[in-house]
Amino acid sequence: MKNTRRGFLAAAGAVAIAGCTGPASEVGPEEDPNGTESPAGAGEGNAADLAVEESSSDTYAAVAESVSKSVVRVQIYEDGFEAGQGSGFLHRGHVVTNEHVVYGGETVRLQYSDGSWYEAEIVGTDPYSDLAVLSSGRDLSDADAPPELELVDRTPEIGTEVLAFGAPFGLGGSVTQGIVSGRNRSLPAPNNYQIPDAVQTDAAVNPGNSGGPLVTLEAEVAGVVTATRGENVGFAVSAPLADRIVPSLIEDGEYEHSRLGVQVRPVTPTVAEVNDLEEVRGVYVVEVVSDGPADGVLEGATGSETVGGQSVPTGGDVIVGFADTEIDTNEDLARFLALETSPDETIDVHVIREGERVTESLTLGTRPPAR
Repeated sequence: MKNTRRGFLAAAGAVAIAGCTGPASEVGPEEDPNGTESPAGAGEGNAADLAVEESSSDTYAAVAESVSKSVVRVQIYEDGFEAGQGSGFLHRGHVVTNEHVVYGGETVRLQYSDGSWYEAEIVGTDPYSDLAVLSSGRDLSDADAPPELELVDRTPEIGTEVLAFGAPFGLGGSVTQGIVSGRNRSLPAPNNYQIPDAVQTDAAVNPGNSGGPLVTLEAEVAGVVTATRGENVGFAVSAPLADRIVPSLIEDGEYEHSRLGVQVRPVTPTVAEVNDLEEVRGVYVVEVVSDGPADGVLEGATGSETVGGQSVPTGGDVIVGFADTEIDTNEDLARFLALETSPDETIDVHVIREGERVTESLTLGTRPPAR
């Protein structure tokens, strides 16, 4: 029977409650029964602060102790030599990691938290999302096997505390703490596509963290760590996107992404002004790819104007929605296509064309291979 994190969730809650309920009630700002104030600086405020700190520390420790068992160090070999390393975690009977961690690798070995090593196979990869799935290398049905991690249903709100697990610089078992500092970010992907819906965090992320889990204090995975952009700015592939892609990597070894077949740019105030748009929202269609899904359905720019030394396209459609979903930004468009659609699906697209709202129907295609 598979081990999961459900039992831990109740335990983590108990740790948090036991760590703060008693002290908080004892030092709360209650009135003196005799009608006199307690002396200032009598220590109540400091005790309360300490109780909160101890509660948080206990929660971090409980999550770290439980989750670390499910995190592995991923070592890649080429021609018998070490060629790279990263991290991964157990999920759905496999190990989830980044595609860039295993790309080009001939042999993959996994080191578990108990120090044991196992050789693994690459089960599936998807460069467009930077996700990969490996075999676990060991029998996970044993009672003593590490438990699997579960994914959150939706990305946590900004400000939610998270822990990043992995092996930065090869230092296995490392944990850093931070918050969700941004949502729905876009990261570069092959062929000028984007990885949408990415989670931004200020938890320390370094080389070797790639593929490790970004975990909530409920011990659920909020994202798969994939990149860093300087100090205190790290990114993870969101759990909703991973939850959509990983099952296909396990089943088929690959994932097919929807393709709209247009080149777009954001609607800025300048673009809106030049094109007489009433609102600064939507996604401007610069070009429709010939023989693509949108060819003959959507219209690209027909001209341009120079404003402040910059060329601004004119005459193209502005995508403002799909079916019941409003599209305000490029990120909204990429996220909708990634999380809500499949190749060969026919959808209604709402555009602003020559000042009028028009609805067209088109059938999505499939992206070409990333490599």
